[in-house]
Amino acid sequence: MRARPSLPGCLAATLALVLTAALAPAAQATPSLVVEVDSGKVLMAEDATKPWYPASVTKLMTAYVTFKAIRAGRITPQTLISVTETASAQQPSKMGFKVGTQVTVDNALKMMLVKSANDMAVVLAEGVGGNYAAFIAEMNASARELGMDGTHYANPNGLPDPNQVTTARDLAILTRAILTEFPEQSDLFRIPAIKLGNAVIRSYNKLIDRYPGADGMKTGFICASGFNLIATAHRGDKRLIAVVLGTNSGKERTEQAALLLEKGFQHSWKIFGAVSPTVDSLRNEGGPPTDMRAQVCGGKRKNTASEADDDSGPAPTSFVAAGMGSLGDNVTGASLLQKLPPSMSPVEVFVGPFPSAEALAAAYPPPPEKKKPAAKPTAKKKSGPTTAVIDTAPLPAPKPAAKPVAAKPAPAKPAAAKPSAAKPAAAPAAKPLPNPAPAPTYPIVPPPQ
Repeated sequence: MRARPSLPGCLAATLALVLTAALAPAAQATPSLVVEVDSGKVLMAEDATKPWYPASVTKLMTAYVTFKAIRAGRITPQTLISVTETASAQQPSKMGFKVGTQVTVDNALKMMLVKSANDMAVVLAEGVGGNYAAFIAEMNASARELGMDGTHYANPNGLPDPNQVTTARDLAILTRAILTEFPEQSDLFRIPAIKLGNAVIRSYNKLIDRYPGADGMKTGFICASGFNLIATAHRGDKRLIAVVLGTNSGKERTEQAALLLEKGFQHSWKIFGAVSPTVDSLRNEGGPPTDMRAQVCGGKRKNTASEADDDSGPAPTSFVAAGMGSLGDNVTGASLLQKLPPSMSPVEVFVGPFPSAEALAAAYPPPPEKKKPAAKPTAKKKSGPTTAVIDTAPLPAPKPAAKPVAAKPAPAKPAAAKPSAAKPAAAPAAKPLPNPAPAPTYPIVPPPQ
């Protein structure tokens, strides 16, 4: 009698068949990953262990290190930190406050996560870490503690740097850590907009208030990375993380994340749940990050070389859990997005320890546009700047004074035959004398200057 195959063997064989069928379609060109928050189980992974430039999703680690400092008592959300020259020199996107402006840790976090303000990331780094280098060291130490062995940080905001690298797998691990270790901070990541004075600044995460259940996390973009997005959403007792890296547009990353999340919510573990891998069990690959610059920012390149062209490293990580099939041809990422009622009003942020219109006005340097109109008149006066104005003012006054003195004495000579009329002729000659005195009104010239 032939022995019956064991249950684990049957499960493994069945799972292999399911995975083969699920992976039959062409693979996506860029990394994507869907993970269950509570269990850490992977629902779908495509190139999730490939090195990638994180761009502004770096700010999730900046927030994580800040949360750890708050919990340790080193700072509080109300601690005031200052804008330094290093922070002010960061490239946009940024708040643009002048050097010396103070903000609370709480407001800096909100501006960094909603506006993706690069200057606020540096303000947090210097204010929380004591100095810039110390904070970067904390970021890398935290990555090692979490097991993010494919990640290295060189700055706190994600601006282009060849040494700033991560993977979709590592980003999912970081996101899980934020949600599970600091649940009290989760509202920071679902803010749809902030209000600074009269200005309303909306989040770049277009899933919020458009995809049902979306509640975070962060977007990112530089030419080398393409458009990145880490999205979280919940329905009932299930909460998912979707990581999408390297798309060609912000619209594409939003729709792709919505579709992945929807497939994840429609999925049912059933018998295959026990053999599904966890995000921690995935193994990162080595090598340089993929550079999306030519495809995303080149404008002329129609076809991109496949990432599978590099066969020197391990095979791309691919996994699709049973049940993560197609939702139907009519279901697309765009069809899943809708205009939902606002989840919350724009959250007020401010500079200084409390809201103040005067403090906000003082936080911005004088706009350079106001100085440019003043430069145009001075350019016209190059032929005779100030002296031309001074000279033209007194010139009309001496001319009228010269006409009465030169013309009127001539008709006065016929009247000189009368001795009594000669005296009056001398009197009119004395009257023009006071006229030249007020005529050269030199004190009036400085006010026009």
